[in-house]
Formats: sequence, structure tokens, C-alpha cells
Amino acid sequence: MTRLRVAMAQINPIVGDLDGNAACIGKAVSAAADSGADLVVFPELALTGYPPEDLLLKPGFVADNMAGLSKLAAATGDCVAVIGFVDEQLDLYNAAAVCAHGEVCGVYHKQLLPNYGVFDEQRYFAPGRGATQLFGIAGVRVGVSICEDAWSPTGPISAQAAAGAELIVNINASPYSLGRLEERERMLATRAADASCGLVYVNCVGGQDELAFDGASLVFDSEGRLIASLPQFEEDLAVFDLDVRPVFRKRLLDPRGHQSALPLPVAEVTPPRDLSPAAASGTSVRPRLEPPISTRLGLEAEIYQALVTGTRDYVRKNGFTDVVIGLSGGIDSSLVAVIAADALGAEHVHGVAMPSRYSSEGSVTDASALAANLGLDLRQIPIEGPHRALLELLAPEFDSMAPDLTEENLQSRIRGVTLMALSNKLGWLVLTTGNKSEAAVGYSTLYGDTAGGFAVIKDVAKTMVYRLARWRNSQPSNGRSPVIPLDVLTKPPSAELRPDQRDDQSLPPYEVLDPVLLAYIEDDLTANELVDLGFDGDLVRQVVRLVDLAEYKRRQTPPGVRVTSKAFGRDRRVPITNRYR
Repeated sequence: MTRLRVAMAQINPIVGDLDGNAACIGKAVSAAADSGADLVVFPELALTGYPPEDLLLKPGFVADNMAGLSKLAAATGDCVAVIGFVDEQLDLYNAAAVCAHGEVCGVYHKQLLPNYGVFDEQRYFAPGRGATQLFGIAGVRVGVSICEDAWSPTGPISAQAAAGAELIVNINASPYSLGRLEERERMLATRAADASCGLVYVNCVGGQDELAFDGASLVFDSEGRLIASLPQFEEDLAVFDLDVRPVFRKRLLDPRGHQSALPLPVAEVTPPRDLSPAAASGTSVRPRLEPPISTRLGLEAEIYQALVTGTRDYVRKNGFTDVVIGLSGGIDSSLVAVIAADALGAEHVHGVAMPSRYSSEGSVTDASALAANLGLDLRQIPIEGPHRALLELLAPEFDSMAPDLTEENLQSRIRGVTLMALSNKLGWLVLTTGNKSEAAVGYSTLYGDTAGGFAVIKDVAKTMVYRLARWRNSQPSNGRSPVIPLDVLTKPPSAELRPDQRDDQSLPPYEVLDPVLLAYIEDDLTANELVDLGFDGDLVRQVVRLVDLAEYKRRQTPPGVRVTSKAFGRDRRVPITNRYR
């Protein structure tokens, strides 16, 4: 048995911040070396941040990334660092550099490039081809792979294992979506067991535009058993000792190991560590560092933390300190305010109540109670005056026409103008409060409640909004408890744009609507298929029509945190001009 001391650097890089990312990587390499690590592993494209998208079309960016890698490699010593970067040869490659002793000892090119969902790697990278190599690190033969390479049972990992790898390092920038962690764990356990070797999976954390990366790095032994896991949505540098057992016996006894494979060259990066009693005589044997096991978050906690992470990083990485939210006393704006306060601190969150002639007394009192519970700044700017002025301005044009959505939407647009004016004057980022159910059916006002810089719950269905609010109310709080007033959770949802308005006057109840939206949007079922599943035909036709007509609105909304497997934007690209029904 060989004991390898491994450091997993679960970091939060910023796309394009080559100097900042390099400084973070260098600091982690030094810390890992100080802890006696033989190997420190960083996420996919840790140097550039992920995804760099069209920055890769700039030759200067690629050259600066290469220069940054050279500086990092020059600072390495005995501790081997696996660093994700962009390699430039005849083409560009999503690559991993193996660095030690002041140099780059080898480079691996990602072979399987994802081009589905949020991934667009074939636009930028060429796939790695041909034979790769193994790396001898402290007596262990290590294979290196990148993210998607692990998802194919016949991919590079199987070839590396057949050629003698005893440990596989897989570096990742794998975005969060609901259920993704369980899917990863099942896949990686199978891959480790099939390869008959240990597997170290390192993922990044943090928010990047719509994406939230959840970390949750994992380690499996050669039997496919989980032996280490890092926290979700937290940066971490975990150093532990990993027992790497000789795998030839299992390969000989397991028919899956009887595959023909050409031996891969082994680059001896660092010599075997001598752990014999003779070597240890007269010196103290270093104590074993046990692999960490982190507690998994529950479903609501996981989604909520993804929203907090995505909001925090979007605001801070884009240079903002404060945000402003229109607080209506409703469930959506209440949840967004709590998420923002948890992400940024209540002192950086500003609420604005903008009552109209149709606002209920509860809308103002509930917004005030929420602000008091959170300890955030609340301002009240009534919109009756500008609303009346606009009605008078347009009266000659609307002569003899009955009031309709036009007059209702004026209120929402006045509120949007008010929030954007505060944003311009005070430098606050406007957080919009619309949820996925509303966005799906177009139950929003373009240039009104859709106006803003970031849509926190854009990918959260209305029924899940309620679940998250109840979950957050059950958690410890520094302020008053429950944080979200109970009246907010019990009153009927309403936009309050006309007397006694309720959402269910325009839409099916959300508990009826959301399952149809899930099947139509995330499962890509047609209307006929939905009816065949048992959904009411009239309901399906109504919902499908609303979703299809609202595509032009969704194209004009701000980015928001992705938490499902198919969010509006990167995941779902439906033409606006489209007659398929």
C-alpha cells in the first residue's frame, strides 16, 4: 500500500481575473506544501475561470493565461499541482497542467467536450486526441482527466486504468442544478469501481452569471466507495492521506480488467515516499490526516444556498456593494430580500415600498414587518401621483376605450422607473423578483417588474418559492423570527394592479400550473403528450399558448441563478418567431 497526501483546492475563481486567480492558486499551493501534501488539485480552467466564453477569441487573453501558468509552475516545489488552464498549440485546448519543481511536467487535453445544456465547448476548444500519459507522484501512477471525460464509461479514464493508473484525478467546473450531486456521485462511484482505482474529483464553487457552482468535491476508493467529500457552496482546502492499494489483483480477477491496452508512458514527477520503519527511525512519523466527510444539505437548503451564492457573486464580482428591491409585501419580493440579506448583509439591502391606489394595507405593513425583521433599510415612495399624471397624459389617446391591462401595467412601469432611478443615482443594483412560473407564462410587465440587473428567483417555480420561504423561516436568525411574516405566506398571491386582483383570476392555481410547466419546459413534452399523460386538455392548451407567446419577454429579462436542469436562457433556446404548436 502507498499513502499519498492529497490536497483538494475547492476555490472560487473569477472569469477573466487571471492575476487574482493565479494569486489564489499560488496561495493554495503554498498552504498544501506546508501541510506536507504530495499533490494539490485545482478545478477545471481554474486560471481563467469557467466559462471564459468569447474571451477565448482574444489572442492576448490566451497568451496572458499561458504566461500566468508559467509563473505558477516556476513557484512549485515537491508538491505537485494539477492546474486547469487554456493550452494554445495548433488549436485551443481545455487543459490540465501537472506542475512541480519549477516547471510544467506534463499537460493533459480534455478529450470529451460537452456541447449541450449550458455547455458550448466545441465552439472554442479542439478535443484532445491520441495517447496520453500517466504521472508518477510519490510512487503512485496517476491519470489526469477533465470533467466530461469522466461521464463516458469508455472514455479516457478506462484507458488510463487499463494502462496501469492507480489513481485518477478529475478536475471540474460542474454547475449546480437540482439533483446533480446525486447524479455525479452515482456516476463517479461506478467509474472508480469499473476502473479499479481511486478517483479524486475536484469541483469549483461560486457564481458566474447565471451559473452557480456547488463544489461538493468527492473521493472514491477502488471499490467505488465514497471516502471523502467537501462542503457544498463553500471554498475549502482539504488535506488528507489517501491509501492507494495495488490494483493489479483486482484487475486480474475482474473480467472488466481483461481489456487490451497499450501501456502509457509514466512521467516520474516525484519519487516514491519512503515510509519504511528504517526511514522513520530517529524521526517522528507524521500523523495520518483522515479524509473529511461533509454533511449534505437538504433539498430546500441546497436550492437556497445556490441562490445565495449566485446572488452574492453576481453582485460582488461585478463591482456592486448594495442592492435595491421593490418590496410589495408579497411572497416573491420577501424571499428575494431575505436571500439578498443572507448573501450581502442586511446593511447592503434597500427595500422600496411603492403603494398605489390598489395596494392593500397588508402590502405595506407586511413589507415593513419584513424590513424590521431583517434590519434592512425601507423607503416608501407612493406612485399615485405619477400614475394619475400618466392616465391624464394618455386620456386623449384612449378616449372612449375601456380600461384594461394598459392602465394596470402603467403602475408596474412606474415602479421600474423609480427603482432604476435609485440605481442610477445611488449605485445600487436592482434585483427583480419574478419567479419561473410567472416568467414561463408571461405574467409580468415588460420594462416594469422585469426591469433590473439580476433576477434572483428567475429559475424557481412559485410552489418552490413557498417551500423555500417556509424553510428559511424554520432556520435560526439573528433578527426576529420568523423572518418572513406569516401573513405573507397565507394571503392569496396578487399583483395588486386592480381592485381585489388575485393571480388565480388570470392563471390556474400554481399547484396546478407548475406541474404542467415542468413537463412542457424541462421535459420538452408536446401538448398532445401532456394530454396523454392525463393533464386536462383545456389547461394544457391555455398554458402552452401562454408559454409560447411569452418568449419575446423572456429574451429581454436580466440573468438569474440557474437551479434546475433547464433554465430560461442558456438551457432553453426557442425561436421567438415560431409557429409550431
